[in-house]
Amino acid sequence: MDKITQDMKYRHSVVKYALNQGVSKASRKYNKSRSYIYFWLKRYDGDIRSLACRSRRPEHHPHQHSQDEIALIRRYQERNKDLGLYELWFKLRKQGYRRHYVSLYRVMQREGLVRQKKRTKKRYQAQAYEQMQYPGQRIQVDVKVVPKACIVDKKWKQYYQYTAIDEYSRLRYLEGFQTADTFSSAIFIEHAIAWFKGRGIKLECVQTDNGVEFTKRFLRTKNAHDLSLFEIVLRDKGIRHKFIRPYTPRHNGKVERSHKEDQKRFYNKSKFYSFEDFKRQLRRHNQRSNHMPMRPLKFLSPVQFLSQTVQYV
Repeated sequence: MDKITQDMKYRHSVVKYALNQGVSKASRKYNKSRSYIYFWLKRYDGDIRSLACRSRRPEHHPHQHSQDEIALIRRYQERNKDLGLYELWFKLRKQGYRRHYVSLYRVMQREGLVRQKKRTKKRYQAQAYEQMQYPGQRIQVDVKVVPKACIVDKKWKQYYQYTAIDEYSRLRYLEGFQTADTFSSAIFIEHAIAWFKGRGIKLECVQTDNGVEFTKRFLRTKNAHDLSLFEIVLRDKGIRHKFIRPYTPRHNGKVERSHKEDQKRFYNKSKFYSFEDFKRQLRRHNQRSNHMPMRPLKFLSPVQFLSQTVQYV
């Protein structure tokens, strides 16, 4: 039951007096304008609750989303259910959509197009992270196991994606391998150094986890204190090797996050008929991801952001 306020009781007295004695007398008695009394007489239906204040929110807005824009959003959302908000916004802009991404989120929420996830686990409170000041100051390197569901050719049991991401510009270099060992890691880092150098970036530090593909220091063998091939390459190149805390993948957060996006945008919808086919598709995905706008870069792609920092890309 709606609450009856003092203002509603006052208007009820004015309206009843106007109905009995006329609007002019009611105007003089209650010191209210005739237009005010006519307004509430029009609202009054015999119930005091009809004299409650209603929302003044306008039913229409001159700049609200048109039906064509909403239809365009629905069509792209239904065809690309795995896209994130910013990637969807980027694709819509190519079709002439000129709204801000916040407006896109609000209209999607109003139309029921945003899937809300219930949080059951307390979120980790992130600590302040050291921000890089220039390209190549530090890159993160990690290995992702390619899902077996993507591999059509069962001759090879497993493929691996090696990833190197520049912390400053988010520029990535990806390469596929059939093994994930220190030999493959050494080959990858040599290729990554040359690839970044060709884009005007000199690497100073490489950050990895403590996996056996990068180091021997946690192996229980006689040569556990020897350098791995990966570490030898970095030493010869004069590049510092930094390890994250054991069993703490969030310290390598940028490369871990990029692997999550790879799973959603690439592996969930890809099939590989051979190792060469996998490498070819991975190269295309690498190029496409480096041209995708990112929120941390103020909606510039890594290539666009880097072009503002170094002389050429």
